[in-house]
Amino acid sequence: MSAVVFREVGVRLGDTEVLREVSLTLSARTVAVVGDNGSGKSTLARVVGGLVTATSGSVEVLGLDPRRNAADLRRRVAFVFSNPDTQIVMPTVAEDVAFSLRGHRLSRAAKAERVAEALRRFGIDTLADRSSHDLSGGQKQLLALCGAFVREPELVIADEPTAYLDARNARRIAGHLLDGGDHRLLLVTHDLDLAARCEAAVLVTDGRVTAVGETAPVIASYEESLRC
Repeated sequence: MSAVVFREVGVRLGDTEVLREVSLTLSARTVAVVGDNGSGKSTLARVVGGLVTATSGSVEVLGLDPRRNAADLRRRVAFVFSNPDTQIVMPTVAEDVAFSLRGHRLSRAAKAERVAEALRRFGIDTLADRSSHDLSGGQKQLLALCGAFVREPELVIADEPTAYLDARNARRIAGHLLDGGDHRLLLVTHDLDLAARCEAAVLVTDGRVTAVGETAPVIASYEESLRC
């Protein structure tokens, strides 16, 4: 089954047509979305995750219609954004990770075990009792990842997750996203080296998908457009 299918999808936000006649099928486990600022990359990702509703056309994600099956899709998809402060809501690290499980029917013991395992996986178990908002930028992004992955999502949508990180933390975050588990990944990024590590790529230009397929030729097409 293809993870994402768009058929003639259009998105209008206010008076602006952000996506136009987008048709694509994505089956690869890891997919990069590249393109210029304002091209529609983030909107495309938000349509996939159900945060933005298509104005026209049809969308299928993990076999679900995001409009009709919004609750089911939310349970199966997790987001990671460039600014982790938008995702951190609880006072301490452990509480914030546990908050991500609020919709799961788990016993208190099972929830505590899931949280502890996730904290260890992302190397922030020693920070469990620390204030979430007093962490460094890299630690906050690890916390955001931990909160996303503790839910065991089928699809992770990451929008510029390394944009504000130094090289060391960017490498750690990329490793967790690309190599850490069986989840699918839709990665919006300006980092073409990071994009090149994905199995497939999508190029968005002025609201249209102008290339989709194996990563290397899609990135080459984008780099060629930058020379014009």
